Amino acid sequence: MNRQQEYVLRTIEERDIRFVRLWFTDLMGTLKSVAVAPAELEQAFTEGIGIDGSVIEGFTRVYEADMIVQPDADTFQVLPWRDRTARMFCDINMPDGTPAATDSRNILRRTLDTAAEQGFTFYTHPEIEFYLFKEPYERGRGPVPVDQAGYFDHVARGDGHDFRRAAIEMLEQMGISVEFSHHEGGPGQQEIDLRYADALSMADNIMTFRTVVREVALHEKAFATFMPKPLAEHPGSGMHTHVSLFEGDTNAFYEPGADYELSQTGRRFMAGVLAHSREICAVTNQFVNSYKRLWGGGEAPAHVCWGHNNRSALARVPMFSVGRGHSRRVEVRSIDAACNPYLTYALVLASGLRGIKEGYDLPAEAEDDVWMLTDAERRAMGIDPLPQSLGEAVAVMEGSELAAEVLGEQVFDFYLRNKWQEWGEYRSQVTQFELDRYLLHL
Repeated sequence: MNRQQEYVLRTIEERDIRFVRLWFTDLMGTLKSVAVAPAELEQAFTEGIGIDGSVIEGFTRVYEADMIVQPDADTFQVLPWRDRTARMFCDINMPDGTPAATDSRNILRRTLDTAAEQGFTFYTHPEIEFYLFKEPYERGRGPVPVDQAGYFDHVARGDGHDFRRAAIEMLEQMGISVEFSHHEGGPGQQEIDLRYADALSMADNIMTFRTVVREVALHEKAFATFMPKPLAEHPGSGMHTHVSLFEGDTNAFYEPGADYELSQTGRRFMAGVLAHSREICAVTNQFVNSYKRLWGGGEAPAHVCWGHNNRSALARVPMFSVGRGHSRRVEVRSIDAACNPYLTYALVLASGLRGIKEGYDLPAEAEDDVWMLTDAERRAMGIDPLPQSLGEAVAVMEGSELAAEVLGEQVFDFYLRNKWQEWGEYRSQVTQFELDRYLLHL
């Protein structure tokens, strides 16, 4: 028993906690949990809790089903929406104590260890978008937004104001710091930005964030969705993520006097993210619906390019804080709000590290709105498109040595099979669009 575990046990006793939920994530990014009584927690710290991994999406095969859920005492928090209930995130181990190859959290930790061996700590800062809709939702009819406001609109007694305030208060009660919040461009669309943290803590925070947002929405008699593109005529929901590497207390991306104050390390990192963005797109944008957002126009980044003030680019160098070394960062704009944050951050980091290690050259900056260029103009500039569908993304990922190395053979194979199945099921559907357009005319 270490000091943090002793603190958790003492806090549970002092606050009369009756239930402890052990949280973990499957390979698709769905939160799972098992509740244990406080009396069982000391044994859970030392021995873990046994689960049948074969029934969890992608965890293991039937003939090797036994797995161990090991709570991480550093993630202990009391749940503000559940009386006398707390939670901890968990690592997934095999019965012999070795980390499970299929644990998303372990995959990210393994990649962070690789960065640490090179002297780097990886920090992330996500801008998380989502929609709020009125209940009840009726299948066959479109969802109804809670308001008709737009970007940064201030609406007197607006549902979005009350919702964001309640969500932020609950997040802060759980130790998650929020930087900004505002109404986004679509009706009922919200954005809440989390304060930067190391990538593993942030991935945990994102999973908590999604749960908090859904809980607050239910309390407000609404429902929240992180679906990338729920409304065809309005913007999709992304999770633009600002990333940086630190060497100790020094931002490795910062170089005074350089173009955009971005160091060679930062340029090569961004070059790596761009070079491998098509290969990892099936993870950063993992659903059929994700490509409706990417290719829906507006500020969605459908092309592999970068800029400093170009919000149609996949990567951007924000210049809000000139001269502030700690703030120099790269914004990755392709990620959507429904991704598995552990796998996504692992692959983004690995791509950037590959760029640094192999000295990738950053391509020329795209200064114009990429959506306004013709295909011929984009080809002349060397700007490739991201995959236009999940099927194309999976086909590209199949040939990715980097993705296979980061995810490991078992996860890589499962992920490809799972996504091919989703793509096949989608292609077999006869949509309302087809019925409306063709049924009476053909």
